[in-house]
Amino acid sequence: MKIIISGGGTGGHIYPALALIRTIKKEHPDTEFLYIGTQKGLESTIVPRENIPFKSIHITGFKRSLSLENFKTITRFLKGVRECKKVIKSFKPDVVIGTGGYVCGPVVYAAAKQKVPTIIHEQNSVPGLTNKFLSKYVNKVAICFEEAGELFPKQKVVLTGNPRASEVLGENNPEILKKYHLQPNKSTVLIVGGSRGARPINEAVIRNLAHFSQKSYQVLYVTGDVHYNEVEKEVTLVGRPDNISVVPFIHDMPEVLRAVDLVVSRAGATTLAELTALGLPSILIPSPYVTNNHQEKNARSLTNNGAATLVLENELSGPKLLQSIDDILLDSDNRIKMKNAAKKLGIPDASNRLFKVMNELANKN
Repeated sequence: MKIIISGGGTGGHIYPALALIRTIKKEHPDTEFLYIGTQKGLESTIVPRENIPFKSIHITGFKRSLSLENFKTITRFLKGVRECKKVIKSFKPDVVIGTGGYVCGPVVYAAAKQKVPTIIHEQNSVPGLTNKFLSKYVNKVAICFEEAGELFPKQKVVLTGNPRASEVLGENNPEILKKYHLQPNKSTVLIVGGSRGARPINEAVIRNLAHFSQKSYQVLYVTGDVHYNEVEKEVTLVGRPDNISVVPFIHDMPEVLRAVDLVVSRAGATTLAELTALGLPSILIPSPYVTNNHQEKNARSLTNNGAATLVLENELSGPKLLQSIDDILLDSDNRIKMKNAAKKLGIPDASNRLFKVMNELANKN
């Protein structure tokens, strides 16, 4: 099979695409891939590093307000469609899939117009502008949250989950916590605000350092590079308790996730896919600075099913965070209940589900 994949702009669009490619390559090594992205996007460096053939096109996203730049974007879109038609004619894909970001617009649209089977993959509970537009033309719309299905043509929707979920699965190794100067097999909460960190979460954690030092559980806190030195100073002031570990970044996150009992984090689609695949209880603090407030809506899909606790950023405080953690880690019945609820929402075989849809479309064509 020959597959064109397009996705860009943010890691939330790129990493699910790469996870899908890795799974398909492992199980179907003869599959050929071509990734189409933008030259200035993250994908231009991440994808080639994975030894995946990469081609770039020039395209920009629409502004949400009336702007002269939008007319330029339309021109770039039409030019991108013409370029993509040539690429598609040359590569002859069996199926084309877009995993999000404005670069998918001309790629998937060109494929649909050339009668090539097409799929879009929507990671969030609220679709982006590009996927809303493309949903009119594609054969299938793959979703991760059931709520998203209500915003697409019903007959096209298929629940597949996020391919990133399968990459966190594996054998639990509690010894990984020793690497972070924590004890294996002790109740552990992982607190992380994203790769760059999040100041409101940092402030709430700092206010709780002395309280954390008195708890029976331990804390692994990922500050983000920007905030690390500031938090380190505060940890030193409280005497660097044995049950608190502070790091700027975690490179082996899947292993760490398998070893902890609770996660405090933002509510990005990839994070939630990983948490539910593992059946991890969570305290979700959605970023209010994202398009359409989609992180809060993502989070509510878990909290409404009893898998997570929601704390809005404007309600976050030291006492609120501490109480939320205590309510889960110090109440084994509640923790088990949330763990089971999260597990029910997980779709660990997302890559295989998505490939099955792609294969069915290719065979029908």
